[in-house]
Parts: sequence; structure tokens; C-alpha cells
Amino acid sequence: MKYDPISSELFIHNRKRFTAHMKPGTVAIFNANDMAPRSGDQYHNFRQNAGLYYLTGIDQEETMLLLFPGCPREGHEEVLIIRRTNEHLAIWEGHKYTKEEAREASGIQRVYFSDEAEQMINELIILSEGIYLNLNENDRFLSPVEFRDLRFAREIQSRYPAHELYRAQPILKKLQTVKSKWEVDATQTAIDITEKAFKRVMKFVKPGVWEYEVEAEITHEFIRNRATGHGYTPIIGSGANACVLHYIDNNQQCKDGDVLLMDFGAEYANYNADLTRSIPVNGRFSPRQKDVYNAVLRVLKGARELLVPGTVFIEYHKEVGKLMESELLGLGLITKDDIAKQDPEWPAYKKYFMHGTSHHLGLDVHDIMYRYHTMEAGNLFTCEPGIYIPEENLGIRIENEILITEKGNIDMFKNIPMEVEEIEDWMNG
Repeated sequence: MKYDPISSELFIHNRKRFTAHMKPGTVAIFNANDMAPRSGDQYHNFRQNAGLYYLTGIDQEETMLLLFPGCPREGHEEVLIIRRTNEHLAIWEGHKYTKEEAREASGIQRVYFSDEAEQMINELIILSEGIYLNLNENDRFLSPVEFRDLRFAREIQSRYPAHELYRAQPILKKLQTVKSKWEVDATQTAIDITEKAFKRVMKFVKPGVWEYEVEAEITHEFIRNRATGHGYTPIIGSGANACVLHYIDNNQQCKDGDVLLMDFGAEYANYNADLTRSIPVNGRFSPRQKDVYNAVLRVLKGARELLVPGTVFIEYHKEVGKLMESELLGLGLITKDDIAKQDPEWPAYKKYFMHGTSHHLGLDVHDIMYRYHTMEAGNLFTCEPGIYIPEENLGIRIENEILITEKGNIDMFKNIPMEVEEIEDWMNG
């Protein structure tokens, strides 16, 4: 790990919150992510399962957690299972958690190595009246690739067919969307690193640089500040490329007169930042670029005010759509006649602003969520309106992170330049 470990208080806190929602007499079982094969004898970089990390802080493959409130076997209400190291692993892969290190990181006192835990797992399941399983439940993504928790669920169904099975994800969705102070601090660190990278590239960008060179500057700043790396593949799109929402080729030259859209964020301690800024390659916005930029900025500021406790997530996006509709009218991109004839399922403004405005942020950049919920204190949202005009080779998106509190929302990107004048001053200073 490059990052400083988070206090085990976070994971102790999270486990108490999770077990409070469990049915009496049940056990919950969580697995680490697979080591995903790449090709030959290589693996992709390991990324821990968000649910397991949320409850343990253990950032290592082949890890398992069992939670059994009121377990009849003394001392087994919380059990952590880790991979046993040996001299061969130490030489080829490096250090692995010792039992004592795992206790310190997680706050869990009962730790087993995986090769000594099989009988204990069976006993706890037999003692239970039901089993919570953790499956990836995303309403907009169905993975074609089998994963460890799915294989484990099938094994459980086969070996213990008389047990009741319960879903862990609805509980995690309820809990993970409300951020604790430790999580806010970790996210702020990721944001602070992302801020340094953005300020660096504002000084670097000029006509003639390549998109991949900008990406390299960002990566350099991330790693030198102890980030794990990118929270997601960065989008560095100049000119027409900025109109491709998930453009990641990053292989074109930035030209005089273009606007460069950059969507990137650092990952720190598995928590993520998610920043988007659009800057003029030559350091000065044209009058038209400035008009479009300020229109997007006004929508962001208006949307930010709607992110408060009690707002219904689905209704929020409809209200932001009204803000964008007004701005597009002002820019001459749509007409009142377009609005009068629009399909209610795909309003006229969607031609130039076709994505949602906000999503939860946390251990995943698109953090787990229940789409139809009402916003509450502790929610951490992105706020990212955009206007994309392919016929003008112009795409502008601006994105900040907003933390909802009982006393009003907090823009966690408050120190990152966003106004036209701030950006031009930074680029020309």
C-alpha cells in the first residue's frame, strides 16, 4: 500500500452498523475480489472488494470475513480469514499480513489463516439460521464475468440447501451512502491530491501538447502524493473528443482554439475523487466558449443548492433538467418550439446534455446506491452538468463533489479553480 492506513475505528464502526441490520441467528460472509487474469501468467492490478474493505480495512487478496452476532461459539462473532504467507510468497510477491497486523488494521481479534479455517466456517454456518451473501447488485450493470462472491454463493446453495439466504447489498447500500468522518477525511485526501494534479496541468497545457502527455502529468502528481493511482481511466479530450462522454483514447494533439475537457480523480486508501474541468488550450476562452462554460457553471451552482436532505434523487435530476433547458435556450441551441414538441421521455435539452447530473461517490467512483432514495445528511454526490456541441467541436463539463450535512451542503472542491477568470489567471500567471 502506498497510502497511510485508515484507523481501524472506521471498520469497527462499520461492522457495528452492519450487524445491527442483520436478522437474529444469521451469519454474513464476505469475500475478497478475485485476482483477475490478464494474459499469460499476469494478473490485472488487484482492487479489493468494496464491501469487504468497508468492513475490515484489509487490502489483500484471498481474504474472508464472517459476522455472526450472538454466535454460540465463544469469540467468533467476528472472524477474519487471511492468506498464509511463506518464504516463496515473500520472495515473489512481497509481504503479506501477519495475524497481528490484520488485527491491528481491522480491529478483529479472531484471525485465521485460510488453510486452517474450513472446519470453523462449516461450524458457524451450521450454527446459523441463515446466511447473508454479498453479490454485486448494480441496476445498470450486469457483469458477464463470474466473480468470487457469485461462485461462493452457488457453493453455499449447493452445500447448505436448507439454509435461508439473505442479501447483504441492500444493507451496504443503506450504510455506504452515509459517509462517516473517517471516510470524508480519506476522500478529502484524494481530492487534495487531485487538486495538485489539476493545478499542475493548468501550467502545462498549451497548443501542441498531446492528450497523453497531460495524462502523464496527472499520473506523476498522483503517485508522488501516495495515491494508489487513478480512481478510473482518465478522460483527456480536446476539441471534438470532449463530446465523447467516455473518451479514453487520449491520443490526439491539443490545438490552439480548442477546449480541453479533463475528467480524472485520484484514489487514496480505496476512496476516490472525481473531478472534471474544461480549460482553453491556449489559456483564453473565446467569447462563445466562455458563454457555454458559464452556462454549465450556472447549472452546477443551481444543482448544488438542490442537494439537501429530503430531496428525492429522481426528482432532483428533473429539476436540473429545467435549469439546463433555460441555459440552452439562452445559448440558442434549442428553441421554445423544440420544447413544445419534445418527447417527455427524452426532453429537448437531452440533445446537448444527455447524462445524469449526480452519482454517489465513495469506495467506487460510481458508488453503490438506491436510485429512488431521498437524500440525507452524510451523502456524498458528484455534481457534473455538461453541454456537448459536436457541430462546434466543443464539449464542456464541470464537476465538483458535494457533501450533504444537516447544516447545508459542503463543496469539497472549494479550493479547486472553477471560474473562468481563475482558470485563465492560473494558465497565464
